[in-house]
Amino acid sequence: MADDTRIPLPNPRTRNPLVFPDGSHDPATVFLSETIDHPNIEVGDWTYYNDRNLPDDYAGTLAPYLYPGAPEQLRIGRFCQIAQGVQFITATANHPMDGISTYPFSVFNPERMGTYRTSLPRGRDTVVGHDCWIGREAVLMPGAELGCGVIVAARAVVRGKIPDYAVVSGNPATLIRMRFNPDEITQLLDLAWWAWPPEKIAQNLQLIEQGNILALADRNDADAITEPHV
Repeated sequence: MADDTRIPLPNPRTRNPLVFPDGSHDPATVFLSETIDHPNIEVGDWTYYNDRNLPDDYAGTLAPYLYPGAPEQLRIGRFCQIAQGVQFITATANHPMDGISTYPFSVFNPERMGTYRTSLPRGRDTVVGHDCWIGREAVLMPGAELGCGVIVAARAVVRGKIPDYAVVSGNPATLIRMRFNPDEITQLLDLAWWAWPPEKIAQNLQLIEQGNILALADRNDADAITEPHV
């Protein structure tokens, strides 16, 4: 059975959640849900970004081509870890490719500027599942979809769909290994610990950190039996 000692989670409404022993907050580590206010970007609680450059505009730093009102979305799950230099290249970065030239002539003409964006095909949303770790200077191309628990190596260039709990690396990013076997992955997705109430996550944090899937599942089953039913 898990240790009942609850290790409290940081307040997800905190901008700078990393606190040093002297009580000061690390300015480079931010919860993105508290630093990004963009209608096309959705970020889950406890997802953090670390950048020693301390950007003024976190949305523009991470997704430089995603303008408010664009036809596509960037959705990032809970408990993700995003390193400095990561960029999401969304579909609005595209140029027209049907003509002889890909040069965006209409962008430089105020009267035609509005027609440029509407002439581009509707791009797929970029989606990052829960509990993903995206390494330094990795790039996610338009429409990339990361499953839950994915690890993206530093400077990888990711396109397409990456399965749950995969480790990918390189340009283009290729599968290095799976973190768990298929049965374990199914069990983890069924548990969906990232959606538990904070108190329950805190109570089971040691099991989550240890990677003991069976023990975590047993504890979850025991909690389900003892929880009051209305």
